[in-house]
Amino acid sequence: MRFAIKGMNVHSAKGVVMTKSDKREEVVRAALELIAENGFHGAPMAMIAERANVGAGTIYRYFENKDVLINELYQDLEERMYPVILERYEPDNPIRERFLHLGTELLRYFIENPLDFRYLEQFHNSPFGVAFRRDKMLGKKEGCNVFRELFEVGISLQVLKDLPLVILFALAFGPLLAVARDHILGFITLDEDMISKTIEACWDGIRR
Repeated sequence: MRFAIKGMNVHSAKGVVMTKSDKREEVVRAALELIAENGFHGAPMAMIAERANVGAGTIYRYFENKDVLINELYQDLEERMYPVILERYEPDNPIRERFLHLGTELLRYFIENPLDFRYLEQFHNSPFGVAFRRDKMLGKKEGCNVFRELFEVGISLQVLKDLPLVILFALAFGPLLAVARDHILGFITLDEDMISKTIEACWDGIRR
């Protein structure tokens, strides 16, 4: 069988010798699937190894323990996601246009990559995600901080509501995450027009 994740190709075929990179990608895919389906506690390393069709000891060649696996999966996710949402992003555009671009591309990414979205939800609602988000808010975490930087500039220019960043994030992205989840579950269908209206509504929630 062959799986495709944006930015990642994973192959599995009986009788085909997998390279070290192939085996790691099999483990990553299996972990994403099982954690998205069952949560962190419902996806032990042995189960991940079985789903990935690798030996139980093989998984530890790539990930020292489950905590390392969980965090590296999220880092892999960010490395796939951010180049997509930052494509054609213009940092000199007005705050509103920049927010609409980022929000639209983020929502599209979630719709097109439901496995990534489900893993992100699991991660952000776990102790791993709480610590990660705290460091992001405080600017202590390396990586892409485009949303935090945009909000800080928007507040300083009095374009956005003068609220703590955590509240602005909730107002801006809480509804976005909710509608992405409902689209993936089949409760609603988000076409381009509805995506645009949703992101406009998120903007209305944070603008002055």
